[in-house]
Amino acid sequence: MLSASSLYAAIDLGSNSFHMLVVREVSGSIQTVTRIKRKVRLAAGLGKENQLSAEAMARGWQCLKLFSEQLQDIPAEQIRVVATATLRLAENAQEFLNQAEQILGCHINVISGEEEARLIYQGVSHTTGGPDKRLVVDIGGGSTELVTGEGSHATALFSLSMGCVTWLERYFSDRHLAKENFAQAEQAARAMIRPVAAPLHEQGWQICVGASGTVQALQEIMVAQGMDERITLNKLQQLKQRAIQCGKLEELEIEGLTLERALVFPSGLSILIAIFQELGIESMTLAGGALREGLVYGMLHLPVDRDIRSRTLVNVQRRFTIDIEQAGRVRQLAESFYRQVNNAWKLDQRCHDLLMSACSIHEIGLSVDFRHAPQHAAYLVRHLDLPGFTPAQRKLLACLLQNQSGNIDLALLSQQNAVLPRQAERLCRLLRLAIIFSSRRRDDTLPAVRLQAREDELHLTLPSGWLEAHPLRAELLEQESRYQSYIHWLLAIS
Repeated sequence: MLSASSLYAAIDLGSNSFHMLVVREVSGSIQTVTRIKRKVRLAAGLGKENQLSAEAMARGWQCLKLFSEQLQDIPAEQIRVVATATLRLAENAQEFLNQAEQILGCHINVISGEEEARLIYQGVSHTTGGPDKRLVVDIGGGSTELVTGEGSHATALFSLSMGCVTWLERYFSDRHLAKENFAQAEQAARAMIRPVAAPLHEQGWQICVGASGTVQALQEIMVAQGMDERITLNKLQQLKQRAIQCGKLEELEIEGLTLERALVFPSGLSILIAIFQELGIESMTLAGGALREGLVYGMLHLPVDRDIRSRTLVNVQRRFTIDIEQAGRVRQLAESFYRQVNNAWKLDQRCHDLLMSACSIHEIGLSVDFRHAPQHAAYLVRHLDLPGFTPAQRKLLACLLQNQSGNIDLALLSQQNAVLPRQAERLCRLLRLAIIFSSRRRDDTLPAVRLQAREDELHLTLPSGWLEAHPLRAELLEQESRYQSYIHWLLAIS
């Protein structure tokens, strides 16, 4: 039976939604037990004199009654509840908080914008892979947080008084999705961002990640429409034009956009466009966590690894008793192959990192059964919680592992959206060859293979007499050449 003392809960009373996250600690990371989200739209009930309406407070209290049942068996010292922008502003916030604390049976901390930004960054640093120097963007219902940091340390923290709910009420209250509405919303957002642009640029960043519902909605839209996962200004402008074509909020239909998110999507989109323009952001990906994860990791006092993905992969290897030495052999060969072909194939650092990750866990399917091990591997990776990997990256890993041997499913590789389909195909080829050459499971039998690449052609050159001395692997390579030829990839062996 799960002990209540092993559970931790974090609740975020946001301006648009209330969220509850319940976790337990497993091997230095958190395992989600329960996640509940309810649209409360507290900010919509904030009047001109900053008075929360009775209706908005009632919606909030009703939501907290749902949360309270889950909290009853968790020690109070393992629960953190915070309130953000709307309850910072509301003149009658204490009236809401008094009743809310009675319902939950614990204290609610109304945090400052700067503290909110710090917690968001802490949550991102514990859950999001990629370069350590990052810019984090979180568009909430009533405020937007912009944070730069390196590793686990935030270097610049800003909280701006604009959010998808407040911008909805201010610039889209007529429910029209006209050029003028977007222009006014974007102009107002840019004016708020401009004063903080210089200090953010002074800190600099290598990667930009978004931790908000707006960015989550964008990811779902891009997946549904077959686009890659990176958000760019061009994609945002295309979506804005699509929204304008719809004319009205009630008629907004974009493939991949849920009805639940549609109401505040245009206002969030206008803020994000302004952020991209004012800060000169090239691309953005989805963060693995934010405020609630920051609260949880703060309670657990877990250290932030320099490489979140490495921690995740090690945990997966332990959990599924993967042969770590064999994974290392495959990774060693794949690394060598990658270096040899990269001038011709132009694979970037993202491709390299994801190839190495696939090598590390390619045998995970053996923990289920040898037969159909690649299919088991793909299923596990698709459904595991892998901190540091975006949903799109998990999907690519699953596609690579499903295609690690046997017939190659090109459709799978083209349906993922972490990298370009051609790049995914090339990663697949390198992984398959690395697995074949390391199949003896011994370090002293790895050959000195030379690879030459050109478009869809791969030429393998082996030491003289190697094929004759290793008939099983020679047969596997001949078979692999046929598999690749079926989909018009040339694999020549000499």
